[in-house]
Amino acid sequence: MTLKLPEALMDGPVALQPQGWKEPKGYSNGMMAEGRLLMTGGVVGWDKDERFAEGFVPQVAQTLLNIRDILAVGGAEPRHLIRLTWYVTSIETYLAELKGVGRVYREVLGRNFPAMALVQVVRLVEPKALVEIEATAVIKI
Repeated sequence: MTLKLPEALMDGPVALQPQGWKEPKGYSNGMMAEGRLLMTGGVVGWDKDERFAEGFVPQVAQTLLNIRDILAVGGAEPRHLIRLTWYVTSIETYLAELKGVGRVYREVLGRNFPAMALVQVVRLVEPKALVEIEATAVIKI
């Protein structure tokens, strides 16, 4: 069986949506892309001096800004993201702050919604961290 790649791949990553599935909100079920891979480690919500933002939404905002800065160093933009894996210390807090999370997400990364996973963990390496995100991007060659 030969896979026919969507024409849209010529412009960058493409969301994969199986026929008949409900449209996901704020993420994609799958992504396809061709090019150079850029992967971050676990990025947390501190500034360049390793000072944490106070509160969940401010930490999410700073984490996303940090990811955007790492992407820029590699010649990528948020539109090149194909996957984000979120690690949070409290899913309840994430759900309670979802509107704020969505707002800062769109402010920092725009309306690009890659494949995403969210995992609750007991704690993160940095004791003050409430969220840590790993990102994968593909830059067209």
